[in-house]
Amino acid sequence: MINTNNIDSLIGANVVDTEGRKVGTVGQVYLDSSTNQPSWVTVKTGLFGTSESFAPLESADWTDDELRIGFDKSFVKDAPRIDTDGSLESADEDALYRYYGLSGSTVGQSTGTTGTYDDARTDATVGDRRTEGYDTSGPTTDDAMTRSEEQLRVGTEQVSAGRARLRKHVVTENQTVTVPVSHEEVTLEREAITDANIGQATSGPDLSEEEHEVQLTEERVVVDKETVPVERVRLGTETVTEDQRVSEDVRKEEIDYDESDLDRDKSRRTRDDSL
Repeated sequence: MINTNNIDSLIGANVVDTEGRKVGTVGQVYLDSSTNQPSWVTVKTGLFGTSESFAPLESADWTDDELRIGFDKSFVKDAPRIDTDGSLESADEDALYRYYGLSGSTVGQSTGTTGTYDDARTDATVGDRRTEGYDTSGPTTDDAMTRSEEQLRVGTEQVSAGRARLRKHVVTENQTVTVPVSHEEVTLEREAITDANIGQATSGPDLSEEEHEVQLTEERVVVDKETVPVERVRLGTETVTEDQRVSEDVRKEEIDYDESDLDRDKSRRTRDDSL
């Protein structure tokens, strides 16, 4: 059950949707002005948690330090944008009720703690005397004022940057190769009649007509093609780290000491004493 006892735990807790996906973290808790019970939370979303969306606690469940809301992550992020400073106005809350399909309308008050908002006075010690100080600006806390400031919290997240794929296709190119080829040519050889070849020379008729034939050969270029594997190519990834500058406006509180009223009271007392 979500009540005022859970507020300290809710602040900064993870918010998950109906599918268990993280939506963001709780930024602020808004209380029902009539019951003083938590009714709305703001969910910090975005890369650095700079965007806040309202989500109702009506159907939410607090389990294992996680706030599970009964709506989809994208639905919560698309909720109407409303200023998260101060109280939740009736018109803004009505718009949220209509968006989430809920009934009823209450005006909530923003809180980051479980402190009680009343007109009590705070006690402060000055020297050996005890004086009472009164907070004129709103809820009374103690005898000190807290100064707050926004601080940048910069982180990183993994996002898809694109896809790379291997694709092969066939191209045709012309190759020229020089191949040595040989062939036979006819040569005419003459030899004189000697005692060694006289027999062959006179073996035929004295006068006759004859033909003699020689078969010539040559080499011819033959082209053939075969497909052979030559290399393997694969895709790989490597991580490259580079510095990026992030600029964001941050707010901070400054505390000034104004003693003009104190001086006026002191001068008045001085005049009274002289009388």
